[in-house]
Amino acid sequence: MFIYGSVLLIVMSSENKTSKDNTRVTLFDVANENFTKLINESAKVQPEYAQAISNLQQEYIEATRNAIQTTTSVQKQFANSNSNFNNLVISDTAAPYIQGLIKQSNDSTNNIIRMTDINHQLTINILNALRENVKNYSRTVEATAEFNSNLAKAWASSYSSVQHQFTKGQ
Repeated sequence: MFIYGSVLLIVMSSENKTSKDNTRVTLFDVANENFTKLINESAKVQPEYAQAISNLQQEYIEATRNAIQTTTSVQKQFANSNSNFNNLVISDTAAPYIQGLIKQSNDSTNNIIRMTDINHQLTINILNALRENVKNYSRTVEATAEFNSNLAKAWASSYSSVQHQFTKGQ
């Protein structure tokens, strides 16, 4: 008796081979069917998970956008309603510093955007590479299965010829 994954494989003698072969085939068929059902059920819910994650991300983006707009709006209202700020005049000597601060802020924002674009492209490239690795894994499994099948056929062929030689010699 061998256990392979969750499939119980019963190795039998050549007596009553027909019914025992049917049992063996049935075990493999049932295992294949059950594993396929599990994968298919997982595949059914995957789009829902992806959509739920996408919806959460979109909601987070909207909440962040709203928080920024609300915060800056409140600060602007506070500055406009405060009489100390209404009479504030920026002197000619301070103007270049304020312009420099605005330029630095814009440059920093543009640099963050460029960095984010590079990060997104890198992430997409990594995901595509991982996808290719999964494809390679699948091809490797298929090649290994073919090799093992050929090995089993060769073993069965040589075993029966050796068994036939011993039976002949008796």
